[in-house]
Amino acid sequence: MAGIASRIADLRTKLNDHNFRYYVLDDPVISDSQYDELLRELQSLEEAHPKLITPDSPSQRVGASPLSAFGSITHRQPMLSLANAMNTDELVAFMDRIKKGLDTEENVEMIAEPKLDGLGVELVYENGLFIHGSTRGDGFTGEDITQNLKTIGAIPLSLRTEDRESPDLLEVRGEVFMTLSGFKKLNEERQAEGLPTFANPRNAAAGSLRQLDSAITATRPLRIYCYESGEISGPSFGTHIDFLNALKEWGFPVSPESSIVESTSDMIDFHARLESKRNDLPYEIDGTVFKVNRTDQRNALGIRSRSPRWAIAGKFKAQQVTTLVNDIIPSLGRTGAVTPVAHLEPVNVGGVVVTHATLHNQDEIDRKDVRIGDTVWIQRAGDVIPEVVKVVIEKRPKSASPYQLPSECPACGHDVYRPEGEAVARCQNLSCPAQVKGRITHFVSKTALDVEGFGEKLVNQLVEKKLIQTVDDIFKLTYDDLVNLERMADKSAHNILSAIGEAKQTTFARFIYALGIRNVGAHLSKVLEKSFSGDIEKFMSASTEDLEAIDEVGPIVAETITRFWSDCTNVDVVESCLSLGIQFETVEGPKSQILEGKTIVFTGALTQFSRNEAKDMAEAHGGRASGSVSKKTDFLVAGPGAGSKLKKAEDLGITILSEEDFLELIS
Repeated sequence: MAGIASRIADLRTKLNDHNFRYYVLDDPVISDSQYDELLRELQSLEEAHPKLITPDSPSQRVGASPLSAFGSITHRQPMLSLANAMNTDELVAFMDRIKKGLDTEENVEMIAEPKLDGLGVELVYENGLFIHGSTRGDGFTGEDITQNLKTIGAIPLSLRTEDRESPDLLEVRGEVFMTLSGFKKLNEERQAEGLPTFANPRNAAAGSLRQLDSAITATRPLRIYCYESGEISGPSFGTHIDFLNALKEWGFPVSPESSIVESTSDMIDFHARLESKRNDLPYEIDGTVFKVNRTDQRNALGIRSRSPRWAIAGKFKAQQVTTLVNDIIPSLGRTGAVTPVAHLEPVNVGGVVVTHATLHNQDEIDRKDVRIGDTVWIQRAGDVIPEVVKVVIEKRPKSASPYQLPSECPACGHDVYRPEGEAVARCQNLSCPAQVKGRITHFVSKTALDVEGFGEKLVNQLVEKKLIQTVDDIFKLTYDDLVNLERMADKSAHNILSAIGEAKQTTFARFIYALGIRNVGAHLSKVLEKSFSGDIEKFMSASTEDLEAIDEVGPIVAETITRFWSDCTNVDVVESCLSLGIQFETVEGPKSQILEGKTIVFTGALTQFSRNEAKDMAEAHGGRASGSVSKKTDFLVAGPGAGSKLKKAEDLGITILSEEDFLELIS
């Protein structure tokens, strides 16, 4: 038995070393068939001796049972998006802001790297072992795709510790992508099998990561480059390049195109050089990323609500082609926005066949003077969204006439309203059939009424069969309505009805957010909940003056809300929801004002309460919970394993509390 255990350990070491050489060093020393032979021997030995199987064994990358749905994982630190620089002037302005923020005239050292066109993920390691992984999601909470990430050979299941000790907690951010050759081969295989092909490598990578059966993901040629950290418990890094070097030593692949740049001119040169070679790279990129190298300078610069001040994405110029505008059709979104869409003669733009392009609004149509029959230049904005750049006037047919959006909603006939100072015209009728699917999907979503199991596919079926037309119809559904739907078994029907019943007990804030009132998001819904003490009737009858008197509500938002309630159709839908059993939890004021005006940050592995509970407790006593440490932070509550946030708080002289200290403070 000792000899078998030794052989298994030896095989695991060899396979991990070969993965490291292949994905990190790009220097394989054995063929794929030789690697597969070693893996088969390991699998055979482990099958015969299951007690010797460990979670980080190379054999454990595939094998989990298919999931029924993805769970969710909350990021310890938000996965922020990046601000964009669309030209070199904006890159120069970015460097100027960095110097001003650091109060220096000296050049600030940056790390430059390609902006991969893939799917952002987070990998979490505890004591050197891969514990779980997730998508970026909304930046705060992502989908748990652990089993699918395990199938990617480039992701180490355990950290290499030959050259560097593993931290107690390590969160690594990276981009999962598909090489162009892998994408081409995958599409050829699907075509041979009579399956639909993927439009581009990014869609293929994203679709592969969201398979409920990890065995399918394992067949897809996915790669990853890691580029940033989340929370780290243990080591600290003075520079980002030190962290990238540590990643390679731990066994993570890092983009070979990453480089240090020391001035604005270096940034511009790197950006131009990478743009010139983008079509020669084995994978797709859509820009460059520039990040301040020194950690202390990053901390000093801080972050905005959605993006760090110390990083920016330089976007490449979009590739452009010409085609014909066959028609212009108004399209309605979930919020009632009426968007003119150009129907085009199909054309290939940057590897994607484009048949439609947004014209944004009437002002944009007038400015570009786009007409049906025109020859136009097309580009994919940010290499993603197709748009019309300009008209080739010389090729315009004599019969082409100016286009005007209709003054009535093309779907329901209600007047289209364009708020003063806004470019977009909107239909505000909740019952508008063109908006029904989007509104209902939003209404039942996790951040709104959170009706478990009520997904987009179910919404589509119910609307198409005319079982629901407005959001209140959800509460009128019966067992007979559901059980006859496609893929709806007896138990599923009962579960949906149960979830609908549970959703009737909600909060004023969730319900208002679920209605999808223009400019009223999740945060403002909570502000309105407090201002009206959860009284929906009082809110529905509020005047613009009443609303403008509320902190955080300006004249535009006030006008949008009163116009929404001026439509009797919307009032009828809400009153129907209330009559069908919607009830709001009692809105309680703060338990105390002991934390009034204070900002609290929670970090580490909290043991006395969850992060959501911590946030609720802070708000219940007049405080505000934040996800990042800055000069405006009043208290840092540190649990076991607190890392970079704790160090930054200490450097800034912020009061540090234990969980027990925090509980004592609010009691």
